[in-house]
Amino acid sequence: MKLIRYPHLITEDRPACIATIGNFDGVHAGHREIIQHVIKYARQHKVSARVITFEPLPNEYFCKKFGKPAPKRIYPLRDKALHLQALGIDEFICLNFDTALAQMSAEDFITEVLIKQLKVKHLIVGDDFRFGKGRTGDFALLQSMGASLGMTVEDTNTIQFDDERISSSRIRDALSSGNISQATTLLGEPYRLSGRIRHGDKRGRTIGFPTLNLRLQENIVVARGVYAVKVTGLDDKTYTGVANLGTRPTVEGTELRLEAHVYAYQGDAYGKHACIELVHFIRPEQKFDNFDELFAQIKKDSLDAKQLLNTTTS
Repeated sequence: MKLIRYPHLITEDRPACIATIGNFDGVHAGHREIIQHVIKYARQHKVSARVITFEPLPNEYFCKKFGKPAPKRIYPLRDKALHLQALGIDEFICLNFDTALAQMSAEDFITEVLIKQLKVKHLIVGDDFRFGKGRTGDFALLQSMGASLGMTVEDTNTIQFDDERISSSRIRDALSSGNISQATTLLGEPYRLSGRIRHGDKRGRTIGFPTLNLRLQENIVVARGVYAVKVTGLDDKTYTGVANLGTRPTVEGTELRLEAHVYAYQGDAYGKHACIELVHFIRPEQKFDNFDELFAQIKKDSLDAKQLLNTTTS
């Protein structure tokens, strides 16, 4: 899969494509149905399957403009791209959401971006997709303008779970409260975060709990705390472990990290790209009065994680 961050800088003529467009924060079960339809249609017509999105997300742009806190993300951009690649998308195109794009009319967005720049021949969108200045663009406008510009358009029905629409906001609520089970159901797959293993403070190895360290973006929504986890990417095996996602307040940490102690792994993981699946939320992150208290809690967390993971796999 190609990740294209600035498509307006590409000068060569692009072939026609089948595409979908939206934020796709989380690539949840509803998104997956749309994406799978895009891929099936593209394969039938022997053209490229593309997902078109925005960076930053429009909500993030407008919140920053008006000095408001932006909704936190379900996944960093890299993890979103990995999920799209796994589904079979050919190109992941990120439009730079800046002042020019924010002020662009819905009509100009269709003609200048979708038709001229991205060569969309068939567009598949969710039934709630809105675009253009003032969010005036909708499915009806796409369909009416597309008919005269050589672009066909179809919408998709809302996907529901427990009589409610599957949405990114529901998944954010689940993740921020530590409800990993519900988040997994709404996402349609386990919740995972990935990244390159970096050197940490190496305090853990002095007490028999060495950890793999992933640095994360601060705007990730998942609850800060301790989790039972599964880890892949270290070799060809899947490992279990216990992890802390947070800033490590007991040692005056400031960076958001995911630190995982992996059971039964003895190799050198530095520099490898690991994928850490959050399986169970154990407790919120907390600050301890001293390192001895922290060490005692780490031992308890490790035992709790093993018990939860054994229950899950039994």
